[in-house]
Amino acid sequence: MKYIGLLLLTVMLAGCETAGKTAVELVEALPDLPPTSVEPVEPVWVSATGYAPISLQPGATRQQKVVMAMRASKLRAYQELVGIVHGQYVFGTTTVNDMVLQSDSFKTAVAGFVRGARVVKSYPVQDDTYATVLEVDMNQLQRAWSELQ
Repeated sequence: MKYIGLLLLTVMLAGCETAGKTAVELVEALPDLPPTSVEPVEPVWVSATGYAPISLQPGATRQQKVVMAMRASKLRAYQELVGIVHGQYVFGTTTVNDMVLQSDSFKTAVAGFVRGARVVKSYPVQDDTYATVLEVDMNQLQRAWSELQ
């Protein structure tokens, strides 16, 4: 019994010793990584303005219409910002018959995402229009885009 206890104690201590050495050896075996230094980058601000008419908004009172115009102008500003950042798709058709222009039409669309935009200013313009100005740092947008890749 005495020998079994001594044997168990030896195995337990040897196990602790091995585990400790293994952890130290593991840490020492890790490669040295160069220090990462992130140099501050000067922001590149891009801004867009969205406008919305107040009187055409749904709502029972003028205050409700103003709130809806505020929301609509913000969304329109986002649409403008996406167009600036990602570009616009333009599809156009022109019909000419006997060298006379019959019809000329085009459609545009924007698609993309903007992350990190901020409202710079939201304000009424004259009596019936609301405007919102958004801006985004292109460097921040580029970092967000690279995170999605």
